[in-house]
Amino acid sequence: MDYGRDSLWMLPGYMDAVMRAGGTPVMLPLTDNTDAVAQCAEQFDAFLFTGGPDVGPKVGFDASHMAGLDAKDGISADIGCREAGAADAADAADIANSSARGRSEVLSPERDRMESLLLPAAMALDKPILGICRGIQFINKYLGGTLWQDLPSEHPSAVEHHMNPPYDTFGHSVSLIPGTPLASLFAGQSEIAVNSYHHQAVREAAPGLNVMAVAPDGVIEALYRPASRFLWAVQWHPEFLYKVDARSQAIFNAFVKSCHR
Repeated sequence: MDYGRDSLWMLPGYMDAVMRAGGTPVMLPLTDNTDAVAQCAEQFDAFLFTGGPDVGPKVGFDASHMAGLDAKDGISADIGCREAGAADAADAADIANSSARGRSEVLSPERDRMESLLLPAAMALDKPILGICRGIQFINKYLGGTLWQDLPSEHPSAVEHHMNPPYDTFGHSVSLIPGTPLASLFAGQSEIAVNSYHHQAVREAAPGLNVMAVAPDGVIEALYRPASRFLWAVQWHPEFLYKVDARSQAIFNAFVKSCHR
């Protein structure tokens, strides 16, 4: 959501990488109309939660949206609501502290509201989901996980998580967790190079989400949900790397392939 120009836009890398993988990308309307979002969830095969502005402090687990998911899927209303409430309080404090330091990050309540409807609707239908950058943060926060609100101040390290352009180059490495889908996708590799442009990050994984990759400083770089047909999320930006890095395109290939049962 471009507030200055009162417009909606999409970086072409997301679209192009999906097309290269054999999918047809469609940008959804930005709406919090429940019926419209439900129709999107029904009609489309899979959903890519893209990068973008910071995840707002009000994002959190809503049991009323998750009625289509069973407790066996790893989501408990009691646990989820408790975790989300704690996360909200922590994020609100972090935002206040950031403001006191003179730091102000752009939020998008419109995206928060829409994606808070779309994510559980897509999960209830077991539609494939891929999250990138903001996407991994949003998915984790909504499902009851917590975030580092500002890595440079809350988790300082020598790892460059906010690289300068061009973004189709590598910023740091991540270690792959054995036995996870990413480790299987990149068989024979225990470590891969990624780009990096973010200041929020996953702090604690939500119930039901497992870690797939970590940075050298311990920051969680990829998650997946074993109970879903396909729910992967990465912190880096394969939509910038897909032309020069076959592994980045492979993530989109796996995402689109998962649409075929």
